[in-house]
Amino acid sequence: MSYTFQFSALAQYQGEFLSGLWLTIRLSVLSIILGSAFGIVLASLRSVRGRWVRFLVDAYVEVIRNTPFLVQLFIVYFGLPGIGLRVGADTAALIGMTINLAAYSTEIIRAGIEAVHKSQIEAGEALGFTRFQIYRHVIIVPAVAKVYPALCSQFVLMMLASSVCSAISTHELAASAAFVESQTYRSFEVYIVVTLMYLALALVLRAGLALVGMWLFGRRVARRTITALPEVQA
Repeated sequence: MSYTFQFSALAQYQGEFLSGLWLTIRLSVLSIILGSAFGIVLASLRSVRGRWVRFLVDAYVEVIRNTPFLVQLFIVYFGLPGIGLRVGADTAALIGMTINLAAYSTEIIRAGIEAVHKSQIEAGEALGFTRFQIYRHVIIVPAVAKVYPALCSQFVLMMLASSVCSAISTHELAASAAFVESQTYRSFEVYIVVTLMYLALALVLRAGLALVGMWLFGRRVARRTITALPEVQA
């Protein structure tokens, strides 16, 4: 059986691909920023507050990590309007991605916080640091530095998982690919192009995160970020 590739048929849809790519980038960057911030806050609350706070944080993490991302998106997009909270597809995608990433980030950062040795905290107290200074400089910054490569792997996985958002009519890259396929019937060519675009985006994102890691934590963490492989997300 022979097959003739016709990538030229896709040329007129380059604007469609770029539009979907741009939305994928926007959703990924915003969810990384928000998910990381919520992850740090929740991991901190779990470490310093009472057992009820720890229970609530643990419950949130376990529910999100053990349910499909698609179901979480459906709850946000189709469920919230039932209680009077209607959001657009792009906003629902951002909320869903942020909620999902925050849960994974919380667990990763929690592991980093627990890896900080008690003697470091005692040293900070001996130097006269305030509680806030100890938590910021002795606990959080070293903790995030330890787990930064793992966080970056999760960020890349979240970017790739954004393709699921096409199920709620978010017109990101996967949705753009489906539209172009429906117009050209060139499935093989369309998904080869989209695969290469996702691959390029993942590599650029990993390189960008490595530069951020170098700026925040130094070259050693940046090298670990580049070489780290993404973990498999359930």
